[in-house]
Amino acid sequence: MLGKIHLLEGDLDKAIEIYKKAVEFSPENTELLTTLGLLYLQLGIYQKAFEHLGNALTYDPTNYKAILAAGSMMQTHGDFDVALTKYRVVACAVPESPPLWNNIGMCFFGKKKYVAAISCLKRANYLAPFDWKILYNLGLVHLTMQQYASAFHFLSAAINFQPKMGELYMLLAVALTNLEDPENAKRAYAEAIRLDKCNPLVNLNYAVLLYNQGEKQGALAQYQEMEKKVHLLQDSSSLEFDAEMVDMAQKLGAALQVGEALVWTKPVKDTKSKHRTTSTSKAASLQQPLGSNQALGQAMSSAAAYGKLPSGAGGTSHLTKPPSLPLEPQPTVEAHPNEASAQIREK
Repeated sequence: MLGKIHLLEGDLDKAIEIYKKAVEFSPENTELLTTLGLLYLQLGIYQKAFEHLGNALTYDPTNYKAILAAGSMMQTHGDFDVALTKYRVVACAVPESPPLWNNIGMCFFGKKKYVAAISCLKRANYLAPFDWKILYNLGLVHLTMQQYASAFHFLSAAINFQPKMGELYMLLAVALTNLEDPENAKRAYAEAIRLDKCNPLVNLNYAVLLYNQGEKQGALAQYQEMEKKVHLLQDSSSLEFDAEMVDMAQKLGAALQVGEALVWTKPVKDTKSKHRTTSTSKAASLQQPLGSNQALGQAMSSAAAYGKLPSGAGGTSHLTKPPSLPLEPQPTVEAHPNEASAQIREK
């Protein structure tokens, strides 16, 4: 109970200390082991999480919470088939679990089986209509399938539930850009930048939109802001940036004539980078529009998230892969049931 109180106050470290003492007194208590494993998972300490969840499953092989958490870890690291095998076991025990169907849907998304992903996510949404994470994932899958009106519907519903998350506004802006509403897309990007101070992807997508709209000065300002954020991320951690993001940044840099290669490109790939950049500068001289769907590749694994997403998720593989924790959905406002008509319009 003391551990639960610490969790309610948002103090994970104290909660972990309490649960560690509890496990010392009751080393075979599967509920305590599972809770401790989930807390480590939420903090990204995967080794200890796996250890405690493994111990819980040793004492109780049918513990669905531990199986779901172990599956989400495998999913986070890209082992979709193994994760789906784990989820089959859970589906027998709790067939109406929203986190289960959310994670199954995102496994199919990772395997590029988009129709199956939407089916599973729709089931999760039916079981938990107030869970913003499921709506976020549905928006992401529809963006990937270029069904922009449906994506807008789900993302705007998610924003109603989670109005303080910058990445949602960024994805909404991508949908609005493709729905040919650049003015509202700019407003969404501005809100995303205001809420999310450390995600370079927001600035990159915004810069691409401004460049395509002919606003080179504004695009240059966003590009420079993106570079500042990249420097800060490099200083704070040794993460690798998504290849698609680096490629688009190079194209935009060449188009804006602000340098041949970016400071955060790997030295090994210098020759390729320069070749890419010179070829894209020709395209830039023809004023061809740059793509603005850069959020999708990086956000794919973040879509499986059932933990609290860190601020600034979306720019890199490190930032966009929080674990899929089987937590209960948090009810807020109801979404608008316009999705069917939106799909018809898209077809």
